[in-house]
Amino acid sequence: MSRLLTIKGLKIEGRSDETWNPIINGVDLELNKGEVLGLIGESGAGKSTIGLAAMGYTRDGVRISDGTVEFDGIDLVNASAATKRSLFGKRIAYVAQSAAASFNPAHKLIDQHTEAPVQHGVSNRSASVEDGIELYRKLRLPNPDEIGFRYPHQVSGGQLQRAMTAMAMSCRPDLIIFDEPTTALDVTTQIEVLAAIREIVEEFDTAAIYITHDLAVVAQMADKIKVLLRGDEVEEADTRTMLSAPKEDYTKSLWAVREFQRPQQPPPPDDAVPVVSVRNITAAYGTTDVLHDVSFDIHAGRTVAVVGESGSGKSTTARCITGLLPPRMGEIAFDGEVLPADYRKRTKDQLRQAQMIYQMADTALNPRKTIGEIIGRPVQFYGGLRGAKKRERVNELLDQIELEPSQYYNRLPSELSGGQKQRIGIARALAAEPKFIICDEVTSALDQLVAEGILRLLADLQDTLGLSYMFITHDLATVKSIADEVVVMKDGKVVEQGPKTEMFTPPHHAYTDLLLSSVPEMDPDWLTDLLKERGVENIGDAAVDKM
Repeated sequence: MSRLLTIKGLKIEGRSDETWNPIINGVDLELNKGEVLGLIGESGAGKSTIGLAAMGYTRDGVRISDGTVEFDGIDLVNASAATKRSLFGKRIAYVAQSAAASFNPAHKLIDQHTEAPVQHGVSNRSASVEDGIELYRKLRLPNPDEIGFRYPHQVSGGQLQRAMTAMAMSCRPDLIIFDEPTTALDVTTQIEVLAAIREIVEEFDTAAIYITHDLAVVAQMADKIKVLLRGDEVEEADTRTMLSAPKEDYTKSLWAVREFQRPQQPPPPDDAVPVVSVRNITAAYGTTDVLHDVSFDIHAGRTVAVVGESGSGKSTTARCITGLLPPRMGEIAFDGEVLPADYRKRTKDQLRQAQMIYQMADTALNPRKTIGEIIGRPVQFYGGLRGAKKRERVNELLDQIELEPSQYYNRLPSELSGGQKQRIGIARALAAEPKFIICDEVTSALDQLVAEGILRLLADLQDTLGLSYMFITHDLATVKSIADEVVVMKDGKVVEQGPKTEMFTPPHHAYTDLLLSSVPEMDPDWLTDLLKERGVENIGDAAVDKM
């Protein structure tokens, strides 16, 4: 193998209040052509910072203070902006964690796909369109001849992530940085994306840095793994050695299975009135029904996990409950009282009782508002508090989510970590003093340690405040940790539901079995063996749902 990327003694600093503070403390890295390196570690370890530095790039307020980054003989630390522009997109590409936030919503997928090859002179518009369609086909996107002519909001998250991978491959780069590319995807879609990425990297002999906090995923993708902690390298080894015999205690702690398990709550009395009752909901987008006769109950102090792949109807059901999408048939009841289908016809108290915590805290928080303003708005709207009383209530909420008010009240979201932002989302929901909260994939973008902290916080709040949760998730480990009951959805229908203990005990519905079997394991051969088991001859044929 020929050496493609060499990083030596990399030190990176970030500026805060006119002082420079260390972020990366002398990391070394070597990558050969066609090789995949997995970078793992908890939030703040420096994974994404190193990934961007491998391109010779740093975010605003960040600088490379020492060390070298050499890409195919080119010194990227001292290279001119013009030199870097000639490499970005053509020889070095980047696949971001959130495809939805990375695509331009005003332009069709194919127009964004062709931009790099046309600008770099790799091919003309017509040829790059044809090549894009071929890459869509290779990445197993549906209707490859047509899907590129849709806008980003018109395709699913898994499809958008594959479209971004195709866009990264448009110039056949030598190096791709994959920054958490499957974090927000359900398990079946994740298999499709992982299989597609692995095939395309192997076919074009592309080197890659694969950044993730999911250890089972990195086991399927990487030839070798580097573990990071607060900007320091902990250890590095080939994947099989790292999985079977990690040397350092910190690495062993990452390998440990999530320990938190909220005790199973006793079943409600037979005559108990559900806090939320979804009764035979059928809902449509335009003229197409997307939910079909969906029914389930959520009782006081209990958590119902709603699971299923992308497009199964989980978030659409949440939209119906909140009144954002009035159902075509059926009804939503709260404490036995039928709610108006449209949120605009609900009273302020009815609106107050049901709140949401969103998946992507980055896009859910107004970047121009301080934390005090973000939490203070529902405090004022629902509680009518102003001035000192409003500030006092916001401080109480910050205390509840275990963030020091004096340190966070005047900060902007950009000054917070991912886990801290998600805690602010929780505080904003609590500000309305609801009885029921919809948690929409609230831990999917967080590393294991931070996610466990969020789950513990939600469980403590539930016990203290008597909250009821609808927990939308694709992470079955999270379901095992926090749920009392499970609702499995597919194609807008409930295919199975019941207490958690029953749902994880065979026999299962065929689709539930597919979901359970699609959870990656800490075995480098797991993905290959799974695809063979499902009758997929070529790894790029992805996870075929035969159910």
